[in-house]
Amino acid sequence: MPPKPHRAILDRVSGYADEASAYLRRRRLTRRPFARIGAPGGRAIACDAETELGRELFLAASRVLDVARG
Repeated sequence: MPPKPHRAILDRVSGYADEASAYLRRRRLTRRPFARIGAPGGRAIACDAETELGRELFLAASRVLDVARG
């Protein structure tokens, strides 16, 4: 017996929703704060928040934002 038409559509939509939620979960796990610094020659250096330089950059940025809020 073939599946009812509305059931096939419902299965397809729930499959898309499952894929979207898995994508967002993976993205949330891999995205961590970082600071990007422009280096000479057009290069960019990404500093992770857990490194010493990254911590210093995040502290400096928070101070700048505090002053800007004023």
